[in-house]
Amino acid sequence: MTDTPREVFLKLVHGVCEERWADVVDLYAEQTDVSHPFHPLGAPPMRSRDELRAHFGGGSQPYQGPTLRRRPTRINVHETTDPEVVVAEFQYEGVVVETGEPFTIPGIFVLRVRDGKIVESRDYLDHLRSAAARGHLPEVLDAVRDHHAKAPVTAPPAHSGAEPG
Repeated sequence: MTDTPREVFLKLVHGVCEERWADVVDLYAEQTDVSHPFHPLGAPPMRSRDELRAHFGGGSQPYQGPTLRRRPTRINVHETTDPEVVVAEFQYEGVVVETGEPFTIPGIFVLRVRDGKIVESRDYLDHLRSAAARGHLPEVLDAVRDHHAKAPVTAPPAHSGAEPG
């Protein structure tokens, strides 16, 4: 019997916290669609296990930063009318081992799980809190400033109220 979307989500967040990266990557289908819509630099979606492996630190450059001890808390998984889809609210709560500094990173994942594998995920995380926990907030803020200087955020065109003709 395959895992339910709820069970897959729980394996995902616990696997991340326990840094079981091979197990985490194996939760995804070979061809998947994972995006971070609120990423401050507009990161492209990841569409394969190889891209996810690199994302989770299995690439050519291993993670070089502070040690984060974390656990998922405040978990609330909402099942939807689509049996493949769950919306999961949670937060990563932990401490930076080297400094003793506590952190909390809230998140919402919208997962589509088919045959026990994640085929689509929209991960809404607080990327700035995550960067702060890793000691990278100044660099991320500089990158955001540079990114938006090149491609400024503009307001959508004002609605005139007139019907299209």
